[in-house]
Amino acid sequence: MAGHDFRSGCSIARTLEIVGDKWTLLIVRDLMWHGKQTFQALEASAEGVPTNILSERLKRLVKWRLVRREAYQKHPVRYAYHLTEAGKSLEPVLLQIMNWGHEHLGGGRYDPTTGKTLKAAR
Repeated sequence: MAGHDFRSGCSIARTLEIVGDKWTLLIVRDLMWHGKQTFQALEASAEGVPTNILSERLKRLVKWRLVRREAYQKHPVRYAYHLTEAGKSLEPVLLQIMNWGHEHLGGGRYDPTTGKTLKAAR
């Protein structure tokens, strides 16, 4: 985003400033693979992201144009969240992190083409 003052010229450091905390990629995962499009659906994820953090991360993702939001209800206003093309382009990153976690930490592996999860090894 033009005008942002990154603390480093390193592309990895810059990317981590946007998606490097423990919640953001889980939110992207749920939007991308699990059909969760509302605040309430994202809040109900198994990892239990606190609502104040979820709200802040969604605002950040919208600001960086990785996610767009659109009102689906007027009174009170409620929003649905959808990945943009830039947000969808994070899928290979998610797949690599998931594969690494499966191989090295025994975590589950989700297959986005079938919608099925290979359970954790432990």
